[in-house]
Amino acid sequence: MIETPGLLITIIGFLLVLGPLVFLHELGHYVAGRWFGVKAEAFAIGFGREIAGFTDRRGTRWRFGWLPLGGYVRFAGDMNPASQPDAAWLQLPPHERAQTFQAKPVWQRAIIVAAGPAVNLLLAVLILGGFAVAYGVDRTPATVGRVVEGSAAERAGLQAGDRVTAMGGRSIETFSDLSFYVVLRPNERIEVDYLRDGTARSTEATIAAVVQRDRFGNEAKIGRFGVERSTPVYAPVPLWDAPWHGVRLVGSILRGSIDGLGQIITGRRSIEEMGGPLRIAKTSGEQFSLGWPALVSFVAFVSINLGFINLLPVPMLDGGHLMFYAIEAIRRGPVSARAMEWAFRGGLAVLLALMVFVTVNDLGAFGVWRGLAGLIG
Repeated sequence: MIETPGLLITIIGFLLVLGPLVFLHELGHYVAGRWFGVKAEAFAIGFGREIAGFTDRRGTRWRFGWLPLGGYVRFAGDMNPASQPDAAWLQLPPHERAQTFQAKPVWQRAIIVAAGPAVNLLLAVLILGGFAVAYGVDRTPATVGRVVEGSAAERAGLQAGDRVTAMGGRSIETFSDLSFYVVLRPNERIEVDYLRDGTARSTEATIAAVVQRDRFGNEAKIGRFGVERSTPVYAPVPLWDAPWHGVRLVGSILRGSIDGLGQIITGRRSIEEMGGPLRIAKTSGEQFSLGWPALVSFVAFVSINLGFINLLPVPMLDGGHLMFYAIEAIRRGPVSARAMEWAFRGGLAVLLALMVFVTVNDLGAFGVWRGLAGLIG
């Protein structure tokens, strides 16, 4: 039976996921800017017309827009999308110009820009590290407890008692590492390194593909190797060791995101799997209906991907700014204003096209296009 959390739960879940993440992302920019003496003129959560807001004693307007799909911090001197000095900036009085973003050295501007994604990743480290303390860590070794009959593992010649050490050239330490690697690679042929009675061996296997459906009716094609774990081993994690486990888990998820993006680019994974705000909203409601631990875990996952996406070297994103700052540092001079203008126009076009595409994908995942086709037919 398919469950649906309902519209109200979906809206609340979406706001609980995206609202704090956008706020913390922009707060990272804001705090770093203040640290280096840059005046913030506006701190916005949401786009569009302001529905509520106030101005603090430093002159920063804190505003909330009606469309909760993002936010921004507008620093003094941000007179164009590329944050480049222009004629208007040069006309500012010296004391005001000193408080602008453009007046700061390139390394300070880079830290201000990188602080947003860094806060998103740090939040995920804290959440996942906290879960490690609360629930322990799965340390079950990647030892085969049983081989499923007719599976990819059986065809590759693996047997119970074999210890998998690497898959596709990537080191495997625990059974969780094995599962995470396999799930992302349906239909892929990989090399499997393992130990049998202390002797190193190697074989090749084609990971099977299965379509998995959850309680909400969501379908996903995942990889399945066909091995079962031996006796599970869960170890408690002391508080002082939690950050390391948080970093390790964030690194694993980041690597998975990079692998998934590479699979889409190379055509090994369907572009229909790319989702946007509508799919995030749907999943937020589903996770919220499962309870707070599930919702907080989803917050960590979205936070990691928000940080990762913003670090991509695409103009208009934080990573695009960092790319130009790196060029500026190497050249010992800024990129020309005309080149920056065209780059950011192109970046905006790419982001708008991507937003339209993922929205169409989301609507397709909800069955909208099938419904329209049925009406037309």
